[in-house]
Amino acid sequence: MSHQTNSQTKYSLQHRLVLAFGILLILFLGLTGLVLNQAFQESIAASVEERLQLQVYAVLGVAEPDTDMRFFVPDLEEARFSQIDSGLYAFIFNQQANEVWRSPSAVNMNPMDLNMAGPDITPGQMIYGSAQTEEQGPMSFASYGTYWSGLDQEFSFVVMESVAPTDAEINEFQSNLRLWLGGLAIFLSLAQFALLRWSMTPLKRLAQDLAEIEAGNKEQLGEDYPSELHNLSNNMNMLIQSERQRQTKYRTTLGDLAHSLKTPLAVISGVVQQDRKLDKKDMVDVSEQVDRMNQIVSYQLNRATKTSQSKMLASPVLINPVVEKICGALNKVYLDKKVHLEVSVSEKATFYGEASDLTELLGNLMDNAYKYCQQQVHIRIQDSDKSLQIEIDDDGLGIAEQDRHWVLERGARADSRESGQGIGLAVALDIISSYGGELKVESSALGGASFLVTLKAA
Repeated sequence: MSHQTNSQTKYSLQHRLVLAFGILLILFLGLTGLVLNQAFQESIAASVEERLQLQVYAVLGVAEPDTDMRFFVPDLEEARFSQIDSGLYAFIFNQQANEVWRSPSAVNMNPMDLNMAGPDITPGQMIYGSAQTEEQGPMSFASYGTYWSGLDQEFSFVVMESVAPTDAEINEFQSNLRLWLGGLAIFLSLAQFALLRWSMTPLKRLAQDLAEIEAGNKEQLGEDYPSELHNLSNNMNMLIQSERQRQTKYRTTLGDLAHSLKTPLAVISGVVQQDRKLDKKDMVDVSEQVDRMNQIVSYQLNRATKTSQSKMLASPVLINPVVEKICGALNKVYLDKKVHLEVSVSEKATFYGEASDLTELLGNLMDNAYKYCQQQVHIRIQDSDKSLQIEIDDDGLGIAEQDRHWVLERGARADSRESGQGIGLAVALDIISSYGGELKVESSALGGASFLVTLKAA
């Protein structure tokens, strides 16, 4: 099972990129070759047509009719017209498609096999095409229609040229094109592999640095990474630092827990070791110490599980439903008190973090207000672009100014807090601190305590 998982998850990002770019390179060079080959063939075809047109005009310019309706054409400048089977041939046809002249080079050709419709060509019209001959193979031709006023007849001047030279030129171009594109493909592949290998170096270095950190040889990632990896390295450093803080916090919490339990354990031990029956007062003392130990354990466990939050990992949580849920529960718990509650929370007010942290924070502060109020509790939550403010007021006895430092003192141990303040405020303070927020305790307009929490917006 493990081997199968490794084979599915382990793959090389560099190999994937090489394969992807290789496929793109093949497609690009292939399409480039097709386009260049097509463009070259069209250029050759245009060149052949232009050359045939010039040869037609050359024959037309020197042709002279005889008295028997035939033509006399003196020696042409193009020597191939005078060489038998040279690959360049000229004909003149009358309007009945009968041959009235041919060049010396076409002595061995049968014009009836050329499938050229001389009479169908109107005067002044130039037609290009191709034809297949038995002996000379495929040919390209140009046919031009004229009207000879002295003879009162229409004639067709036809020049034909073998496609063998142009085919050889095209084949040579295609061979050179394949050679050059193939060489270019090899060069670009090697260059691409080298560039990708060089580009992947920061990622490999990042993996090596993480391995060094895991082995304990480094404290954190360096700052000399490319800009694309800068945020990643910063976030990794934040996670590493957070994990180390968490481990430190666990160790500190265990030490605090052990130290905090010493006093209540000593009290219980002293009561139990007395050689007498436990009276009602002793049972009350033991019960108080057990409750105190439960509070200490709950607080320290909550402290140990809370770590600093990263804004980039935070999730938006709507506050209004959480407040409604907590208020419903507290109204049932403190039903006999008949608390008059006023809540002012925007429907879009949002907390960026863990939903459990928001519930724990509001639950502890609201429970404290319900517990120590006379009959009134006011809750106001304001959400802005810069901060989130939570204000909870009650009409209880409040907290004396000289005692407020016990609430606001970060990291104060549970067994050092004054009786009646409860462990909930310490848990709330730890949550607020983990999000980089601030907690203030002031006097409420209702006459009791006012707790003002300020958290930075996302």
